[in-house]
Amino acid sequence: MKINRKIGIGLFWLVGIIMAAIILLHYNPAAPQQAELAKKLISVGVIAFACTAFTVWYDKITSLPVELFQSRHLIWKLAKNDFKKRYAGSYMGALWAMAQPVVTVLMYYFVFDKIFGSKGPELRSGVEVPFVLFLTAGLVPWFYFNEALNNGTNALLEYNYLVKKVVFKISILPIIKIIAASFIHVFFVGILLVLAVSYGYYPSVYTLQLVYYSLCLFIFVLALCYSTCAIVVFFKDLSQIINIGLQIGMWATPILWDLGSLDSKWVVILKLNPLVYIVNGYRSAIYEQQWFFEDFFSTMYFWIFTVVLFGLGTLIFKRLKVHFADVL
Repeated sequence: MKINRKIGIGLFWLVGIIMAAIILLHYNPAAPQQAELAKKLISVGVIAFACTAFTVWYDKITSLPVELFQSRHLIWKLAKNDFKKRYAGSYMGALWAMAQPVVTVLMYYFVFDKIFGSKGPELRSGVEVPFVLFLTAGLVPWFYFNEALNNGTNALLEYNYLVKKVVFKISILPIIKIIAASFIHVFFVGILLVLAVSYGYYPSVYTLQLVYYSLCLFIFVLALCYSTCAIVVFFKDLSQIINIGLQIGMWATPILWDLGSLDSKWVVILKLNPLVYIVNGYRSAIYEQQWFFEDFFSTMYFWIFTVVLFGLGTLIFKRLKVHFADVL
């Protein structure tokens, strides 16, 4: 066990040092030097903090991923059952899960495109992207995030009868909900690709990045849910706060509007929202033909933020776990 611990800590520090070296060596001649230096110093500082925290709380942080890996077969089985159970007894079944997002997209398209005449952004080639494609590429990841966060947050409350069982690993409950939400997300990614083809944007090697950005979103919302699902057991109002936050977050994320149309100082502030990286990534994969590593600092920021969030979520979940059964 001590050897494994040393290896794990060593590998984490090695990855951190490599990331810090890449950040320090990265050079963008088009960017202001002071701004670049500030980004580098902040990024390296966060990496150093994450590595130190990982070393101190190694056992608590790694116990959760190990539990998930050991229970991977059970997780997959329960995720499929959860998805089927949600629409059991209804005539249309899983079609209801697809109906609301489709109606939402059509409503936004009709209002912003047909009534207000909103235009999509202009690519570097000078071609204007159809607004409905621009809109759908932003809504698809947002729908996934919305459903996964809500369901993952309430996972312990919904499965409270399992929480009270001593032998059951309750740490798998949030990921079950998120995987169940992924089934519908795959369907909508397919719809997005069909829509892109109808406008002449055919799949290319860049389209493969949809897998990468979906994985980014999956890990990010999972990291977030381990905090929210633990806190909501003791503070039920958190669910309502999250719903309000999602309404605000939709307008704070460039889904209905283009980030490139804003002043640079606002762009820097809004990019602190990790979902900006995801939404822009889906659009890059569909029609912008841009690799994720071309936006270097956004990629580094997203993964540093997500890893730190996952570590905090793990600590919060483990700390409150012993009290779940008493409260529920």
